Amino acid sequence: MFEDRPDRDAEVVLVGRSNVGKSTIMRELTGHDFSTGGKPGVTRQPNHYDWASESFMFTDLPGFGFMSGVEADRREQIKTDVVRYVEDNADSILAGVVVVDGKSVIDIIDRHRERGNVPHDVEMFHFLEEVGTDPIVAVNKTDKIDDLDERLDDVCDRLGLYPPWQQWSDTIAPVCAKRGDIDALAECLRERFHEHNRDDLLKFVS
Repeated sequence: MFEDRPDRDAEVVLVGRSNVGKSTIMRELTGHDFSTGGKPGVTRQPNHYDWASESFMFTDLPGFGFMSGVEADRREQIKTDVVRYVEDNADSILAGVVVVDGKSVIDIIDRHRERGNVPHDVEMFHFLEEVGTDPIVAVNKTDKIDDLDERLDDVCDRLGLYPPWQQWSDTIAPVCAKRGDIDALAECLRERFHEHNRDDLLKFVS
């Protein structure tokens, strides 16, 4: 179980599979480098970056899903801990950001569905909706995608959102974190903060 959560009233959480670039996005949002190891599954506890004066923090939750060298029961435990963390803190979570690898996400989702499983990414998106946290999907690694509009339409389709993706621009955010391009995500977060009457937090995503 995750421990040592700072006592903050407002929070943005990043969730997603291992190796989709959550820590890089976290670095771009905070200006602080959360060094991750070279191998997936290195982040086993949440990384919090907080501002006591605003009682606000960004939280990068551990990656879930397949990780080479990590046993299945351990992987399942990480996912359970992530779900429990979001449930326990839903009242203070202003936005839940599901980070996906834009290049591989459709193949992964379709492969799971063919086996009769609910893909983690889709499950997490709907879970955030259920606990009352409007999810944002950060589609990362856009530099590796040839037809971005088509890929973003496909992401919408798999999540049960009717394409074209442009009508979900408050939910679908194409980013390329390693190039520092997270403008679309920042815009989504600005909308969430404003909706929650927390314009004092806009400076963190300006």
